[in-house]
Amino acid sequence: MTMSDPIADMLSRIRNANVAKHNFVNIPVSKMKLAIVDILVNEGYIKGYKIVDEGNFKVIRAELKYGKDKNEKVISGIKKISKPGLRVYAAKEELPRVLGGLGTAIISTNKGVITDKEARKQNIGGEVIAFIW
Repeated sequence: MTMSDPIADMLSRIRNANVAKHNFVNIPVSKMKLAIVDILVNEGYIKGYKIVDEGNFKVIRAELKYGKDKNEKVISGIKKISKPGLRVYAAKEELPRVLGGLGTAIISTNKGVITDKEARKQNIGGEVIAFIW
């Protein structure tokens, strides 16, 4: 199977591991994915990550985060917005709010991959990659 959308694959891996209550999830490495994982760590959705060698490949091993007991998920939803067939862009005036500001929108800008809050602060728009809440 060829990967037409590696970011959607990454989000699916995180979603599936979260539903199955895994502690870790492995994601093939790329700069874009590292930037997104950094945001997930900074926003408190995952505990952390390491880059590990797996055979001939490097993967991001992300440690998922749960509440006091494993039944309490920190990530309740994760959704890819911009797709290869339909890119979604937002000007700085129309940056999306996820659940009225409770969630996070991940935006790819010319200053890198940042959150919707950061994009508002820097007054820039960009491609809306994903929502997480």
